[in-house]
Parts: sequence; structure tokens; C-alpha cells
Amino acid sequence: MTDTQKETIELLNDLIQTSKNGEAGFKDLAEHTKNEHLRSVFSSRATDTAQAAAELQQLVARLGGEAETDTSLAGDLHRGWLDVKAALTGHDDVALLNEAERGEDVAKKQYSKALEHTSLAQDARVVIQKQYDGVLRNHDQIKALRDQARAQK
Repeated sequence: MTDTQKETIELLNDLIQTSKNGEAGFKDLAEHTKNEHLRSVFSSRATDTAQAAAELQQLVARLGGEAETDTSLAGDLHRGWLDVKAALTGHDDVALLNEAERGEDVAKKQYSKALEHTSLAQDARVVIQKQYDGVLRNHDQIKALRDQARAQK
């Protein structure tokens, strides 16, 4: 295995963890909201991020690597903080949407950073770019929902 392949696998595994963190975070948010529309949005985003992780895992396997299968410790700690915060705010939708946006900000940063690598194989770059475009759409949707929830307060 070349150094470039090893670097690509490491980068893809970082994105897998980011996606797994997003999946777990959106599932957690769906459980905490009382708003049916938001529950649907959060559940849909959880499914999307799970599919993104699976796609990245397949890419790692094709490159001959061992794919990540779990969330990161930082993501686990953040979700724990979210649980505490949600309990204190009474599962306020604005607070939940703020946390969703914060998670999407992390994903945006990770994907943007990945795309800066010039040594990425073209097939990996295409997948990462497609998923990054999805992260941007998710972020914009979450931000719009948050702004709408703030205006309704």
C-alpha cells in the first residue's frame, strides 16, 4: 500500500467518524424534540449521514484499508453535553437546532479540510465533494429552521 493510499484511508476514516457522529447526533436530537416536523428532519439527516458513512466505508475497503465503524470520543462527549443541556432547557427547539448547526459546522470544516488534500485519488475526491455538498445543504436547512424557530419565540 502506498503512502498516498494510507493517507487517503486515514482521511476517509476521519470523515467516517464525522458522519457517524452526525448520525448519532441527529438521532439524539430527534429523540429530544417534541416537534414532529423537526423529528422528521433530524431522522432524515441521521439516515443521510449513515448512508454517507457507509459509502466512505466501502471506499476504504476498495482501497484495501480497514474502515472505522464507530463515533469519536469527542462526538460522544458532545452528545453527553447535549443531553444535559436539553434537560436544562426543556428540549427547546432553538437550542436543539443550535446544536444541530454546531454539528454541521464541524462536518463542514472536516470535509473542507479533506478536500484541500491534493493527493486524494479522483474517486475519493468525487465522493467527498458530493458529500460536502450535502453537508452544506444540511447546514443551510438547519440554519433556516433555527432562524424560523427563533422568529416564532
